[in-house]
Parts: sequence; C-alpha cells; structure tokens
Amino acid sequence: MKAEGRRQKAEVRLNPRRAGTYLLLLSAFCLFSCATKKPKPVDERVPVTVAVVRTQNVPTEIHAIGNVKPRQTVGVRALASGQLTKVWFKEGDDVRSGQMLFSIDPRPYQATLSQARANLARDEAQQRNAESQAARYADLVKKDYVTREEYEKFTTAADAARAVVAADRAEVQNAQLQLSYCEIRSPLDGRTGGLMVHAGNLVKANDTTPLVVINQITPVDVEFSIPEAQLTQLRASKNQKMPVNAMPQAGGATIAVGNLSFVDNAIDPQTGTITLRATFPNTNRALWPGQYVNVSAVLAERPNSIVVPAQAVQTGQKGQYVYVVKNDNGVEMRPVRVSQSVDQFAVIDNGVSAGETVVTDGQLRLTPKSKVEIKTR
Repeated sequence: MKAEGRRQKAEVRLNPRRAGTYLLLLSAFCLFSCATKKPKPVDERVPVTVAVVRTQNVPTEIHAIGNVKPRQTVGVRALASGQLTKVWFKEGDDVRSGQMLFSIDPRPYQATLSQARANLARDEAQQRNAESQAARYADLVKKDYVTREEYEKFTTAADAARAVVAADRAEVQNAQLQLSYCEIRSPLDGRTGGLMVHAGNLVKANDTTPLVVINQITPVDVEFSIPEAQLTQLRASKNQKMPVNAMPQAGGATIAVGNLSFVDNAIDPQTGTITLRATFPNTNRALWPGQYVNVSAVLAERPNSIVVPAQAVQTGQKGQYVYVVKNDNGVEMRPVRVSQSVDQFAVIDNGVSAGETVVTDGQLRLTPKSKVEIKTR
C-alpha cells in the first residue's frame, strides 16, 4: 500500500511536465501542417499549337530509290595488235564521237598494204596480157585459123587473171582496213574513265581488257523498281511522257527532271516488283553514273483530299491518331488512316473532316480530359 501510494504521488508530479510537452508537440504539428498545406489547384490548360483541317488537290505519286546508269557504255578495245604509241586524251576528259583516242604503230600494216598493192599491180598486168591474147584468138577462131579448144584456153586464162586481180583488190582493202585500226577513235559522245593501258605497251586485237571505258552521261538514265500493286495505277495514267523527279538520297529539293522511257515487260516473281527507267537530259551533270537518288513520279491528282500537317499525326499502340480540339477547348483523341504523305502534309482517308482543328505541337502533355490553350505564333 505504501509503494502504491508513492507511485501515484510520482505520477502526479510527472503529469504536468508531460502534459506541457504534449501541448508543445501538438502546437508544432498544427503549425507545420498549416504551413505545408497547399491550396486546391485550379484546372491547368496545356499550351498547344493547332492547324485547321483543309481540302486540296493531291498528286498521286510513285516513290522509289533509283540508280543512275549511263545511257551508253562502251569498252574501247584494239582491233589491231601492236605497240600503243600515243594516247590523245587525259583520263576523265569529255570526248566527242570520232575524236582520236589512241594510236598504234602503223608501220607493219603500211608494209602489208604496200605488198598488197604491188601484188595487185603485177596481177593487173597479167590480166591485161591474158585479155589481149583472148581478144586476138577471138578473131582467129572466127576465121578458123585456130580451133575452138585453143581459143577457150586463152579465154579461161583471162577469166582466171581477172579473178586473181579481184582477190588482190580485196587484199588491198583488207590491208587498208587493218591500217585504219591503228587509229582508235571514240564511238560516241561521252566521258572517259581511267586508262587501262598506257602508251608504250603492246596491245592485242580483241583483248578482253578494254583500253578505256566511255560512259554517255548526257542524257543519262535512272533505273528503279515499283511494287506490282502500283502497276495498275501506272498503266491507267494517261500521261504518255510521265515526268519523273530525282532528289538526293540524303534528302532535299529536286535536282533533275526527266521522263519515263521504259517499263519492263515482266514482273520479277521473286521480289514482286517491276523495273522502270527514266531518261534525264542531265545537261548540268547533276546525276552521275552509279549514284543512288530518290525518285518520284506523278501518276494523277486526287481532288478535294483531306490534309493535315504531318506533325499532327501521332502513332500509338492502336495505330495513328490526332488530337481534335473541341468547342470547349477540350481535346478528343481521334484515330485516323493516312494514305500518303505529300511534302509536309499527311493525306487522311478517314477520321477527321475539313474545318476541324487539330493539335500540331504539345501532344505529349495531352490526355483525353485535358483542356488546351492555343498559342499564337
């Protein structure tokens, strides 16, 4: 009983201190809570830029990657064997048709031509002698001074002499032709490549290695392929000389304009594509053989197509969509189907209508419940 009484007296002595401490803690907590409590936020509007959906005539185009090919390529080879004595051009020069390119030592061929002419002169003399004898015997056989058999021997000899002379003349022509092969001239207008054989080397007639390769680059061709699904549109086009634009593969403006000149006669069954070729004048040398370029060809125009800026179209898990601004400045996520892109615009098949407003910038902060504030540029 005495211990219990002492414990109660101690509690009575301690309680006032504890009560004061509790009051101080409670006051501090209340003050902290009041200081950190934030006011209820007002509805935040997301700043965005917008554009109005509109209609316009849109060209239906074919887009592909093309490879520039020379209009003609010629590997210049020697038609006569001998020593290459002179090269008349520099590597990379532009040459004209008929321009001198190479000279081969002509002396062996000149000697052959001289010999052929000498043989011709000898046999022509023998021919004249045989013909004169045949003429004399023609008079004699009429007067029965010689037999018909003797006369025919001389006429046969005259015919043989004429045949020999004809063969000699052919030999002279062949020798002249071989001599002309010592001068190698350009077969076309074009640009030369690197020399394969230099002056001083021996060359062989009809060797597999060309002396130089000449490419015709004005005009020039661009070859490209399109899927067979676009062949129907291509054949339905009424434009017989369809314009084709060539752009750098890295992107940029059109650097050359040509016309479609060739459509292959079969679709490749392995790739499902068909080969096309366009011809470009290339007077400014913007296209170079071996270069890859982006190609576009206009097939037709789609009138009154729905277009929006390309940056308005977003891609999500369920496909492409745009944010449409409503009258109360709210937004609606609207799925769309894009049929093609033209310049900086996307052509929409369905999902939006002309006159509606779509968000072009600021979509990342939007949700279907967001309100927007339209920024003015």
